[in-house]
Amino acid sequence: MANYKPDLSCQSKFIPINFSEQILPGTFEYALCYIIENKLDLSTFDTWYNNDKTGAAAYSPAVMLKVILLGYAHGLISSRRIAKACENNILFMSVSGDVQPHYTSIAGFVAKMHEQIEPLFTQVLMICDEEGLIGRNMFAIDGCKMKSNASKEWSGTFDELGRKRVKLQRASQRIIERHQAQDGLSEELATQDLKQKEKLDKSADKITTFLATHKEKLGSQGKPVKSNITDPDSAKMTTSKGTIQGYNGIAINDDKHQIILQAKAWGSVGEQQTLKPAVTQLKQQLDKLHVDMPSNEHTIKFTADSGFNSEANLAFMAQSGFDVYIADNQFRKRNPLFKDSETYETEQEKRRFKRRQGKPRLFTSSDFHYDETTQTCRCPAGNDMWRSGINVKSYNQEYTRFCGYLKDCKNCPLQQQCMRKPPIKTGRQVQFKNDESRKKLSYIDKMKVKIDSPMGRRQYSKRLGCIEPVFGNITVNKGMNKLTLRGQEKVNAQWQLYCLVHNIEKLQHSMH
Repeated sequence: MANYKPDLSCQSKFIPINFSEQILPGTFEYALCYIIENKLDLSTFDTWYNNDKTGAAAYSPAVMLKVILLGYAHGLISSRRIAKACENNILFMSVSGDVQPHYTSIAGFVAKMHEQIEPLFTQVLMICDEEGLIGRNMFAIDGCKMKSNASKEWSGTFDELGRKRVKLQRASQRIIERHQAQDGLSEELATQDLKQKEKLDKSADKITTFLATHKEKLGSQGKPVKSNITDPDSAKMTTSKGTIQGYNGIAINDDKHQIILQAKAWGSVGEQQTLKPAVTQLKQQLDKLHVDMPSNEHTIKFTADSGFNSEANLAFMAQSGFDVYIADNQFRKRNPLFKDSETYETEQEKRRFKRRQGKPRLFTSSDFHYDETTQTCRCPAGNDMWRSGINVKSYNQEYTRFCGYLKDCKNCPLQQQCMRKPPIKTGRQVQFKNDESRKKLSYIDKMKVKIDSPMGRRQYSKRLGCIEPVFGNITVNKGMNKLTLRGQEKVNAQWQLYCLVHNIEKLQHSMH
């Protein structure tokens, strides 16, 4: 019979520890300590403290930064878990010099460092540049949607929140009416109901205070959009795993070693609207790195996916000095490689079916019979339509617009396939490009020609390997997949700390 030595992994033991020997060269914590202690200027944190004559000694900013970034690198994004690790984990004890900051100190440090994070981020970029990790051949931009520290149940337009408040007040009133109708309720049930009423009243008051102290948010088209009571700067976002209440972490990186050059978190702002400020901030970072904009002999390429494609963005990027490749929604459909692919068409049909929720495909302008010579149009049901507009401008192009007669559309057997909702005031509208407007190439048209070329497809294909692994490393490998703070400034600082962890890890590999 076999005889093995006992397993003492759960046995406590008193042993002498040399903290400096626990931080081994080549590890993330070694690179982290070396960079913070020898390379970074942390004097900007001194303005936080004025305790040289009175008051207790403060935790060193270097120690706080080390334990926070080490915690983030191990997926410990909660200040309580980082504080617990400083008490029990030998690695955290070694990095901090056996200092155990309270979790409130850790949370407060992260929450108020929005002014210090930019200089720190730039200093780390300078070290990356000195190590030759920035190639300046291609930059790529993308976004990563992350959950915020707010519930999506407390989201809605002001009208929706007002209706929710009324419902809560009615539910509270019903509890009072039930008590008045049933005097014989037991003390236990009465206490339970009173607690429920207090909870409902508190929620209703919360909505009342929010509506009184905040202005309603308006979208790009001037229509009201949803606000969140817990974190007004966050937004409801649709992801592949459902709808979340969160922020979109935008980042621009370099393709050589996937160093993040620019990072910022955005809440209730569309992805298209983030391109211009992100590129502007990128140029400021390059100026700090003493990098001149490229000459004609070597132009830095810049890639982005279809979420950033718009006429305004392409017009801005045309003056940016970059060699730009931004795809549009139909880019894959025009690709000859996907043209005869049954798998691609099957997956596309599945997505369309899911978006339509089982409803039939709606007619597009290609399903209408438009005669450009006679300027007439017939709908798929064979009914004539009347011309409602000539030279109608939309997205810098001119169209001729037609509208169906209301009496025809109301009784049309193809109504469900033609209109999303039954017609009330007007029939189905459809528009066609004018010949003259077709001759005027927009920036979107020019980009389509550029990105459909063999060179364009080759350059754009590099985007996937340039930017996507960055978000995979941050959210999956490192576990930094949600945000613990609230408010645009605080969340932005935390997102940049996440990106800082990624850049320091790249430095770690280069320092071997």
